[in-house]
Amino acid sequence: MKLDYLKPWPIGTPPEPALRGDDARLAVLKSFDLDGLENDPELAQITRFAAELCGTPIARVSLVEDVRQRFLTRTGLPETETPRNQSICAHAMLEAEPLVVPDLIEDVRFQDYPPVAGEPHLRFYAGAPLISHEGAPLGSLCVIDTKPRPEGLSDLQKNGLQVLAASVMRRLRHRREHLEQRAELQQSERRLRTLIDSLPDIAFSIRADGSFDYVNAQFEEVVGVDSPQQAEDWRPVIHPDDHEPLFTEWYDTFAKGEPFEGEFRLKQRDGSYRWSLTRVLPVAGDNDEGPRWFGTITDFEEAKRQVEARELLANELSHRIKNIFAVIGGLIRLKGRDYPDAEPFSEDINATLDTLNRAHSYVTHERANEGDTLQGLIAKLLAPYGDPAGGRLSLSGEDLPVSNRSTTALALVFHELATNSAKYGAFSVAEGSVDIGIKQVDGLISIRWQEVGGPPPQQELGTGFGSRLVERTVNGQLRGELNRAFEETGLVAVLTVPADAL
Repeated sequence: MKLDYLKPWPIGTPPEPALRGDDARLAVLKSFDLDGLENDPELAQITRFAAELCGTPIARVSLVEDVRQRFLTRTGLPETETPRNQSICAHAMLEAEPLVVPDLIEDVRFQDYPPVAGEPHLRFYAGAPLISHEGAPLGSLCVIDTKPRPEGLSDLQKNGLQVLAASVMRRLRHRREHLEQRAELQQSERRLRTLIDSLPDIAFSIRADGSFDYVNAQFEEVVGVDSPQQAEDWRPVIHPDDHEPLFTEWYDTFAKGEPFEGEFRLKQRDGSYRWSLTRVLPVAGDNDEGPRWFGTITDFEEAKRQVEARELLANELSHRIKNIFAVIGGLIRLKGRDYPDAEPFSEDINATLDTLNRAHSYVTHERANEGDTLQGLIAKLLAPYGDPAGGRLSLSGEDLPVSNRSTTALALVFHELATNSAKYGAFSVAEGSVDIGIKQVDGLISIRWQEVGGPPPQQELGTGFGSRLVERTVNGQLRGELNRAFEETGLVAVLTVPADAL
């Protein structure tokens, strides 16, 4: 609401001279959209009370237009308008105070007006000016009688008429505010729709009953069919192989009022299919009608192809690495036959290679679905670096379950720590050892890696690809942090992650 609407034109002040001319005055009058106020109940009530207050049979809310005066509400006479050249209100609206004419037939300004000289023989007139908040004269709230009234109006009646005229203007101001606010809202909606229609994604909204009330222009542009009305309307444009569990999951999520995310192949205008990702969020609705839903559909065909290509390359590299393990193991066994005395050593080396092979599988997602515990996972990953007596590696503290989504991330972290330790730290010498302690406090899991007995610390933290990959994995997938420091005994690394990240 604009503040200037809260400041009505002061009672007893004549209209603004610059707004007396018809061009400026009619522009203001047009802003009220008077058709919407025809027979307005509130104005009708004011009109009836004005007639009762002043003891007249006739009262009108009269607005003076270019060629007519129109009566928004009236009592006593049925006419809804008269020509402007017969308008007494056109004079009253220019006054600072109510215009009171005890006997119209005696006033040279009005005695020749048809409704005065002829039927219905109007004689008494009193009109309080209606002036807009910026000072434009619009018309008057008038009371009329067919009998002259030499005494005019009492002070109470005159003041009351002015107060009622102010009430008329308050109603008109509210009408104008409503129109301007609605116009601003419609303009904002047009801008928003233009913005949404310009998006490369498909956007839509869903009512609480599950019907679609908006789908942006991108849907028809991409799919080439009319906008859907119900969820089932999507079936023809989604690849048949993707209908389930997509639709079942959507209906279940919709019933629960929860966010939804799904992948499917969307049929294009040319008949081809492209992989798409949809995300739908519930938003609280009005009047207890249940949530509304707003969603988008994003084409990620190219991204999916790139991911598949990277996975293919990673799998190929993993396959080649595993082949290398197999070839080295085969060579050790083959050469071990030539040196029978070294058979125990050969078997120990092969066992270590097999353990390294299994650890590699965790890092490459091949074993990320086995449901390990945290200690069990770490023990498997670090088994190649231990010794038969178990003196080089110790695990203590809480043992917690780990989910599929965190197994690979944890494997990357501890694989990097173990690899660096084997190169530069405790695992690089026979007398070195690593102590790992796990504890949980206030929803946070703390895993402390302590190296002892290794070479003198280099006092440098790694900045290579492996270190950057670990940092990104910890901050992103695990939502935690990894702090490393060199103490006199060796490297101390503390991994801290939220419990729900595991």
